[in-house]
Amino acid sequence: MAAGGKRVSCGLEFTCPADLTSALQIATESKYDFISVPIAHPRHQRDFTATEQKGRLAAFTRADVILNSSDWNSLVVGKLSSYIDLDNEDEKVRKHSEKTLEQELSFAGHLGLPAVMISLRKKSVNLARFLHNKVLLSPQNQARFYVWMRLPMISAEMTSKQFERNSEEAIEDDGDTWSWWNTFRCVANFERKLSLALELTADLPDDSTLERWLGEPIKCLVIPTHLFQTNKKGFPVLSKAHQSVINKFIHQKVQIMITGALHHQHYKNYQQYVDHLWQTGYEANPLLQFARGYEDFLQFPLQPLMDNLESRTYEIFEKDPVKYTEYQRAMYLAILDKVPMEEKDTKILTLMVVGAGRGPLVRAALAAAEKADRKIRVYAVEKNPNAVVTLQCLADEQWGDRVTIVSCDMRDWDAPEKADILVSELLGSFGDNELSPECLDGAQKFLKDDGISIPSSYTSFLSPIQSSKLYNEVRSCAERDKPYHASFEMSYVVHFRNRMELSPPQALFTFVHPNKETPIDNSRSEILTFPIECDAMLHGFAGYFETVLYKDVMLSINPLTHSPGMFSWFPIFFPLQTPVYLKKGELLETNFWRCVNRTHVWYEWCVSNPVPGPIHNPLGRSHQIGL
Repeated sequence: MAAGGKRVSCGLEFTCPADLTSALQIATESKYDFISVPIAHPRHQRDFTATEQKGRLAAFTRADVILNSSDWNSLVVGKLSSYIDLDNEDEKVRKHSEKTLEQELSFAGHLGLPAVMISLRKKSVNLARFLHNKVLLSPQNQARFYVWMRLPMISAEMTSKQFERNSEEAIEDDGDTWSWWNTFRCVANFERKLSLALELTADLPDDSTLERWLGEPIKCLVIPTHLFQTNKKGFPVLSKAHQSVINKFIHQKVQIMITGALHHQHYKNYQQYVDHLWQTGYEANPLLQFARGYEDFLQFPLQPLMDNLESRTYEIFEKDPVKYTEYQRAMYLAILDKVPMEEKDTKILTLMVVGAGRGPLVRAALAAAEKADRKIRVYAVEKNPNAVVTLQCLADEQWGDRVTIVSCDMRDWDAPEKADILVSELLGSFGDNELSPECLDGAQKFLKDDGISIPSSYTSFLSPIQSSKLYNEVRSCAERDKPYHASFEMSYVVHFRNRMELSPPQALFTFVHPNKETPIDNSRSEILTFPIECDAMLHGFAGYFETVLYKDVMLSINPLTHSPGMFSWFPIFFPLQTPVYLKKGELLETNFWRCVNRTHVWYEWCVSNPVPGPIHNPLGRSHQIGL
């Protein structure tokens, strides 16, 4: 049932098939990957009160021997009975529903189903408690099925007028399906085995409401057959609006489930159409190709100042098609500004690459000088002795005496002369998080008073995000020998996929080079206020950066200004230990600090409005970056 690559994983729902084997055969021959069927017959309501039936209960569903265990395990999603209502006002109905649900869950576990699906039709606190205790939390069920909560994008009570952008009419929580889901998952403690089967509706929500769904753990997108139109050739197609919605979910790797009566020649037509949408919508994007397999995967930020990078890490970043092209363009402009035409044959420019790695910036510098028709002398300074081996080989075989290799920490080097241009690529996902300010402040002692630093400045950006997926990923990082809060006081490098940005990114900390400040102080603090555009859950903050290399040459991973095709940096994620419920129109206020002492740098953060929360990572207790 796993979705992978460009091919869609597609399922077919049956209301109540007379013959399960035939239903599975129809689905398989039509290229469907799984089916969804009721665990019990829809009309078979059990009586748990009749004492005379005890000891001789009739079979409430079909026998498990109809399919072999591997088919049950991989091809069938079980639907729980639609009349189950654990939040009914009538106590008898509630208790009967609990016993029915317990029986069906037990049988689903017996069959080894990969998932069970139950419809959510209102706020259901008792249902959330019951499922949390019986399935999501229960140790004996940890290796068992996922729970898919099925609900429509828009409830039947909601009219399309209420979703028009210009409508001033407030949406009541009672009809807001996201509010039902949010209550449910909060009561169920955000358990990771709980996910969504979201059903497309004829009326579609506005963009902000739709984006909010993208930050939820959607396992399956349900498409009713009545939404399909018929094209001139008689085949099913969806409206442009519904196609647009599906395109938004393509990179979430959700599964699709077709449900409803057959309105066209064959069920395989629906699968073929959806698969066509999937393949045409899977855009050829260098960043997406590079990041495949890393989506929503938490990585610890590199600490190149403390640790020597491996060859594989250098190799990955050297493949970036944009980064070094822009660095070369910045150096080209700087060289032209430093050496006027009349001095091009007599003046030799000194350019220093600090943190040279395996030499991509040295190659870019030599190419820039050649294009500018100017003479330069390059110093390549690198502290990693393993990378220095590569640099020395390149100098011996290609660069000759144009490049001098220096095996040294840039902060400790005693340069024989001062540089006209100082070039570095020490930036991290948050700009300053790999300690570029501290490194370049130490290196600027060998830059001439009128020298140029590339980059000349960089700014970190912050944005609040909703992502149950990332929140659960952080929770699962908890280590037995560390306090629970420790994993929530780290920053993580992540290629975001399953998340919603609750407000556009705002600028946080800026650093300028060369740094003329006296005394130099790289600690920072800032308060940012974000207007919240729709009801949502805040799970943490996404961090980005922009850098000005020289003049108008810049690189950015800020979504608003992202350098097209660049993949050298994924964003950074600062989680919150306790998610915060935010209402539309509220102002979210967050405080961020960059703290510095003699040996370490660390970040602290908290929410101060609308609900004040605790400081994360006080005194760098869970995470520090070593100087």
